[in-house]
Amino acid sequence: MAYFYTKDHEWARLEGQNAFCGISVYAVEQLGDVVYVELPEIGRSVKAGEAMAVVESAKAASDVYAPLSGTVIAVNTALAGKPELVNESAEGEGWFVQIQASDPAEQNALMDSDAYQALVKGL
Repeated sequence: MAYFYTKDHEWARLEGQNAFCGISVYAVEQLGDVVYVELPEIGRSVKAGEAMAVVESAKAASDVYAPLSGTVIAVNTALAGKPELVNESAEGEGWFVQIQASDPAEQNALMDSDAYQALVKGL
């Protein structure tokens, strides 16, 4: 399954026109223990690069940006009771939202795994 990344450390995994989205393992390592996640409303329209959620850790609160434009069609309700899922499985069970992409071609502006790994090695 292909993952695509933003320079702000969000990821998107496309399945047809829908994309599961969350924050990268690197972002989680920088944040430390996640203690709270604020998710958007289902049905909300988001634009690529706009803040759509908030993640709080013992260190800081950070905005989470939409990697693609579209409509939020699902949120990971498990994070309300178990925000540590983000730490345990940032790019798996710790996903934040599912977006129905309005323009799947936007993925062309995102980095593939190799490009993203090169980016974080340079940080």
